[in-house]
Amino acid sequence: MKYFIVEDDLNIVKILNKIIYDRTLGEVLGYSLDGATAFEEILNLKPDIVLVDLFIPEKDGISLVRDIAKNNSHIAFIMISQVSSKDMISKAYESGIEFYIQKPINAIEVQNVLQYVKEKLDNEHKLSEIKKLFNITEPNPKKTDIHDYENKLKSILQCIGIVGEIGTKDIISIIKYLINSNSSLSDYTIKEICQKFSNNPKTVEQRIRRAAIKGMINLAHLGIEDNLNYIFLEYSNGLYDFKEIRIEMDYIRGKGKNRGKVSIRKFIDGLIYYSKIQ
Repeated sequence: MKYFIVEDDLNIVKILNKIIYDRTLGEVLGYSLDGATAFEEILNLKPDIVLVDLFIPEKDGISLVRDIAKNNSHIAFIMISQVSSKDMISKAYESGIEFYIQKPINAIEVQNVLQYVKEKLDNEHKLSEIKKLFNITEPNPKKTDIHDYENKLKSILQCIGIVGEIGTKDIISIIKYLINSNSSLSDYTIKEICQKFSNNPKTVEQRIRRAAIKGMINLAHLGIEDNLNYIFLEYSNGLYDFKEIRIEMDYIRGKGKNRGKVSIRKFIDGLIYYSKIQ
């Protein structure tokens, strides 16, 4: 697997480079300290995976990911930043990143994420080769059932073990509304979106939060059993803040007194993202 690093802190570049080589995860083709230079080098070198910081000189990480994705949709992006803003992280996922890793860098977390993305790319490549071998063509997306995302959404909720929770119905209703109205959760406060489905928005929010917390607890248990599990790696970072998942894992192990926290906004944004792309 070939990597390219975009980071304006040379020390971070060295740390990432060391993690990749020490754990035999692949080859680092190069690095860039700014977004403008990175754009040209990435298109020329064609790496499999790009590790990119959010705030870099000349062209920020989100813009860089979007621009490269227009030219090469086969590159996977992993964003690494100390930014914890839910809106910024949501925009990063919307731009096309696979994972968001928060600084300070944890070597084990980086290794797990890179191994997961590597396996995902390998599987996609094998699937592509099989389709070519048997001349299988992709279905026309225009003919795809517009409500197919609801089945995908339920499948995701089942994966994290909350499909039977009371708040699941509220979650599905909100996501259906946002997708069918072609709107975004960023257009509303949590209270405003909950008010569209009940005269008691606080109760709706509480039901959603309880369901989301149950999902986080289930993922934390799964991570303790197998931290390379596909479901754990995919959804612990895509639906939650991975740092909070780690806190919950420590609590379950008896190593911490605090429990992980849930962002409803990130949780719903993540579900919308996955229900559209899976």
